[in-house]
Amino acid sequence: MDLPSSTSTRSPQKANEITAFGPHAPAVPADTADLEHSWTATPVLDTTDEIFVAGRWVRGSGTVIESIDPATGRIFAHLHGAVAHDVDLAVDGGLRAVASSGWAELLPHERAAVLYRIGTAIEANTDRIAALQTADTGKTLAETGALARSAAGTFRFMASALETMEETITPRRGPYLTFATHEPMGVVGAITPWNSPIASDAQKIAPALAAGNAVVAKPPVWAPWVTLLLARLAEEAGLPPGLLSVLPGPGRTVGDALARHPGIGKISFTGGTRTGRGLAHVAAEKLMPITLELGGKSPTIVFADADLDQALAGVLFGIFSSSGQSCIAGSRVFVQRAVYSEFVDRLVAATTALRVGPGTDPRTQVAPMVTRAHRDGVAAMVDDAVREGATVLCGGAVPTDPALADGAYYLPTVLTGVPNSATVCQEEIFGPVAVVLPFEDEADVVAQADDTVFGLACGIWTSDYRRAWRTARAVQAGTVWINTYKQFSISTPFSGLKDSGIGTEKGRDGIRSYMNQKSIYLDVSGQPLPWAGR
Repeated sequence: MDLPSSTSTRSPQKANEITAFGPHAPAVPADTADLEHSWTATPVLDTTDEIFVAGRWVRGSGTVIESIDPATGRIFAHLHGAVAHDVDLAVDGGLRAVASSGWAELLPHERAAVLYRIGTAIEANTDRIAALQTADTGKTLAETGALARSAAGTFRFMASALETMEETITPRRGPYLTFATHEPMGVVGAITPWNSPIASDAQKIAPALAAGNAVVAKPPVWAPWVTLLLARLAEEAGLPPGLLSVLPGPGRTVGDALARHPGIGKISFTGGTRTGRGLAHVAAEKLMPITLELGGKSPTIVFADADLDQALAGVLFGIFSSSGQSCIAGSRVFVQRAVYSEFVDRLVAATTALRVGPGTDPRTQVAPMVTRAHRDGVAAMVDDAVREGATVLCGGAVPTDPALADGAYYLPTVLTGVPNSATVCQEEIFGPVAVVLPFEDEADVVAQADDTVFGLACGIWTSDYRRAWRTARAVQAGTVWINTYKQFSISTPFSGLKDSGIGTEKGRDGIRSYMNQKSIYLDVSGQPLPWAGR
């Protein structure tokens, strides 16, 4: 299922309101989200009706984007979005900046110093970023704070990788030295999703800048604010003007114009599979490289010998954190038949006990969905599953609590009673909905797990490391977790198989993905080539 996008055309109200938000989570490791936290007051939101085009803050020429708090349904800010002409200005400005700023010619440690400063600025503004992202997406402040710290870690890691990146002298095959070098592409496009804006921004922008490029970023209309704030922080950290533009707007205009622009050397996109296919067609026409991180329908496999307490905690986190709005959500839960009934009973009890509420409440485990329209789409898919034969064991409805009536809430849901071939097991729901299915043995579960067009992630729960290794190698997925789930490290590459995408992000080679390789031959013989004298 595509990640949805929306642009409001209603008239803007007077100035973006300054809104105070509740408590936030303290520092946690950059690549993890710790559910144990303490809380203090957060700063206010400050938003302005400006986009960032080639080093200039200007009012966009596009339709008005209304930012709506998913927890309350109230508008908290307005922003005039970008149009195709802004793409032209941003790309042209990026090309000029690459040519005139000397960014690409700086020594690696000199570019890295700027990236370090950006990472430090992000970390120093964690509270501000978390409040903006919670207001935009409804996520808990614990999660949005962790995402901000992850983004800071991404800039620092890419700076370190840049400082230590080596060129290659290839083995000699004649009277010459051969080198494999890498050079910037020029201007690249980064199209990011609404479900984790700051982390996705950093995973694209940091390596692209490290490689010596300019970047035009298109954040989603549903969550533009943290990307705009990132641009301000980068500007303050000393990034040369023009090397970063941020153009919020609908994909059908801004994203399409960005992908088709002749000055764009690469597109990196995270989002829905259908949109990714469209961008891939554009890239093919241009013979332009592209990285696509797309949808998923990830299996979580619980073997009978697993530590069921550990597996239960992992399954709950894998599907219901982020309200299920995650490409790697463990939405298909396969449980070996010997423990199927026991595990399902425990899963239903634990799911029913999860706390649903606003992201600003420190007790909340399942926050609202990004919009009511998206919530209603998830509800419709559950209703369709019931008509197809599914049994709702818990959830499957909007909460009845009057305090939640104005928000985009949906109860965490567990379904059973359908085969793996059912629509609800094959299509991405992008919400807090798990389908539990039984399996017999390794061969059976691998066949079921792989019976999908997707291949993004997989979780395996077992006490037998040999079985874990065999299953991990057999399942078609870009990332496999064993006795854990949804853990990430910027140092470890991330990619999808099949309809889940092409190309790789993160890792030490993440910078190389934003560079063109060049081979150089240097003669060491001093002799003319013999051909002309024959």
